[in-house]
Formats: sequence, structure tokens, C-alpha cells
Amino acid sequence: MARAGVSFEQAQWLRDRPRSGGPASLASAPSIYAERHYAVAEIATMWSLSPDAVRKLFQDEPGVLVLGGQGAPHKRRYTTLRIPESVLQRVHRRMTNV
Repeated sequence: MARAGVSFEQAQWLRDRPRSGGPASLASAPSIYAERHYAVAEIATMWSLSPDAVRKLFQDEPGVLVLGGQGAPHKRRYTTLRIPESVLQRVHRRMTNV
């Protein structure tokens, strides 16, 4: 029987979905967290760009890890970006002239 607001298919998927049980299940599932994450400065050096240009390229890109950003509303908010290798490759492909 499906819960209120959940279709039968969704309820069946929730019941039958793989459960994360620990390190073994995490290692068997390839995920974005396991790949290399680059700092803004590393990409700026590799691509011969300024760190500000790299930040602008990646700040709203899906999959980028944004750390920080919480603070008092009247103070500067410091954020750190970590860019996974797959996102780096996707942006590079998108920006490459073919």
C-alpha cells in the first residue's frame, strides 16, 4: 500500500532500492565524492587564468562543492570551491571550439 502523496511506483522503488550499509556499499558505487577535487588555484594555474575567472566559471556549475558561505549578514562571506574532475572535464568540453 502506498503512502499518502507517494505513487505505487515510488513506494515500490523506496522498498526495493539498494540500501547503503557501510564502507563496502560505498566502495562498490562509483560516485562524484571519490574522484579528485581541484582547488580554484590549481585550475587557474593549469588553464593560465586568474582565480577570479575560474571562480566565475564554476560558481554556479552543478556538482561543484561549495564550502562556507554561512556568516553574519553584514560581514563578508568566505566560500571555498572544490571542483570534481568530471565537472572540470564537462566545462572544458563545453568551452572548447569544435
